[in-house]
Amino acid sequence: MTVTELSSKWRTSYQQLVDTLAGQYAKIPPGTPVRLAKKTSNLFRPRDAATAPGLDVAAFDGVLNVDVASCTAQVLGMTTYEHLVDATLQFGLMPLCVPQLRTITLGGAVTGLGIESASFRHGTPHESVLEMDILTGTGEVLTVTGAADDPNRDLFYGFPNSYGSLGYALRLQIELEPVKPFVHLRHLRFDTATAMTNAMATITADRIFEGRRVDFLDGTVFSPSEQYLTLGEMVDTSPAQLAVSDYTGMNIYYRSIQERTEDVLTIHDYLWRWDTDWFWCSRAFGAQKKLVRRFWPKRKLRSDVYWKLIAFDRRHDVSGKLARLRGAPRREPVVQDIEVPIDRLEEFLEFFHAEVGIEPVWVCPLKQRDPNALWPLYEFDPQITYINVGFWSTVALPEGTEPGEGRINRLIEAKVTALEGRKSLYSSSFYDRETFWSIYGGNEYAGLKARFDPNSRLLGLYEKVVERR
Repeated sequence: MTVTELSSKWRTSYQQLVDTLAGQYAKIPPGTPVRLAKKTSNLFRPRDAATAPGLDVAAFDGVLNVDVASCTAQVLGMTTYEHLVDATLQFGLMPLCVPQLRTITLGGAVTGLGIESASFRHGTPHESVLEMDILTGTGEVLTVTGAADDPNRDLFYGFPNSYGSLGYALRLQIELEPVKPFVHLRHLRFDTATAMTNAMATITADRIFEGRRVDFLDGTVFSPSEQYLTLGEMVDTSPAQLAVSDYTGMNIYYRSIQERTEDVLTIHDYLWRWDTDWFWCSRAFGAQKKLVRRFWPKRKLRSDVYWKLIAFDRRHDVSGKLARLRGAPRREPVVQDIEVPIDRLEEFLEFFHAEVGIEPVWVCPLKQRDPNALWPLYEFDPQITYINVGFWSTVALPEGTEPGEGRINRLIEAKVTALEGRKSLYSSSFYDRETFWSIYGGNEYAGLKARFDPNSRLLGLYEKVVERR
């Protein structure tokens, strides 16, 4: 369902979807774990294959209503951001935070977190949610808000970073913001992490640079001596001296950062600038080679296609077999996003360049939007600006070291924890239980689990993200 309806009729069609899903839930035998039956995912951690049918939630993809006057939308939980943006841009509106990849779902970004270049203004996706309908482990659908008199407000605040272990979001009412047709970009080069960090601190505080508004801010680290901040400003018209760029075909966005000091994109293409080449990860498939790219269908230059290639490789160990034939060292997948306080960024990057060595690296500032809110499973200090650091590749291992040991990933986890940061849980994690729950709200989670999934029909958070069940 992807049609935008602008009347109260959406409630009837939505309730029909809920009733159908409730019927599916009722047919799952007692004691059988409840999971979603999804064909796609943006998770990068392997898990056990399901042994029982899951809930078919394919119909929960669509925008039910856009209220232009209040700048809000009613959205089904499995709606991809691609569909959500298509629905809202026609009204001159967009979600407050649009994660970088088209097939990330709204419900997934709220229960699993998300970030983008507006996060220094608006925080993460769950911070612009006004109301949710959540299918809990008991099979009950609860409407939850953050209101002080809401009896289930603990679930509203505890849902982010629960990764489906407390329930599934079926409907979300979210805030939107007005947009302009174009985004004018400025790429600023810095020779040191210190200079880049200082500039980020100033820009995030002032939200202005050299007299011009900054609506979007992220950065790309190509090496310890070459890093860039990209400042985006929404504008009504393209600057006269600039032609509107297109990075959905032969041109590659991240390479333009090194080549240009200014650029302009449509707001639509800006939101998906990273998706075409999965940041820079398409190079692993040869998609950045001119000859290959010329014959690669344009509609297939997108992150979900690359993800399917990765999934195929995991199933059949294609890259591993080829490496063994060449006598190449084993490689550990290191696919992570972490956050550290801005004043610890330099220390993390110094460690990262020395011990990990993946390049490029993405950096993105974020700050909690509401200083009075408490999100217990992924708690930020609302007075601090954090920097998300994203890195997605593999690292060669010493002889005799197995990738499954997580040698590099464990080093990263320990360093991030020492720097008073944390990492997102969409990829492989190696924490012991005590450390994990000390970071991710163990005391609060136990109470939420007991209340909203007393029979443990949904897999627990630790079991999902560390034990990979």
